[in-house]
Amino acid sequence: MPPSVPTETGRIVGEVTPAAEPEMSKASSVTPAAARTSGAVTGVPLRWLRLEGGVLLAGSLIAFSATGQPWWLVPAVILVPDVLAAGYLGGTRLGAHLYNLAHGTILPAALAGLGWWQGRPLVLALGLVWLAHIGADRLLGYGLKYGDNFQHTHLGQLGQPGGTS
Repeated sequence: MPPSVPTETGRIVGEVTPAAEPEMSKASSVTPAAARTSGAVTGVPLRWLRLEGGVLLAGSLIAFSATGQPWWLVPAVILVPDVLAAGYLGGTRLGAHLYNLAHGTILPAALAGLGWWQGRPLVLALGLVWLAHIGADRLLGYGLKYGDNFQHTHLGQLGQPGGTS
């Protein structure tokens, strides 16, 4: 074990100090440190995620073209996932949960996979249009929602400088 050597601050090199327990805000039950951060991705990772959204959009539409389904189906159903934003009528937390359920890739990927596996081109096409919707949202900067307000997303604050407009 190395000898204890005090630093300029009087602390011992290698000394471990216990972390202070974060205080909880009574109004939101969020720690002050968490309240100061937005939880949004910034910089190069943000640009990368938005680029991934564009690739998801393009790839989904290219795959859709191979299903043999009519193209009018795309504009007819592309906004259907946004119907779950009506969950915000029941409060921000419920709204965020329902919005995120409709805007995550798990359900539409499972739907597309099921359609492919079962040989059901319409089911496959609906899953692909759903994925295209998510890709378009990500490309435009509309991310998954936090439970505090609709504008707070993992890709930034909607309508704020540095977020999406």
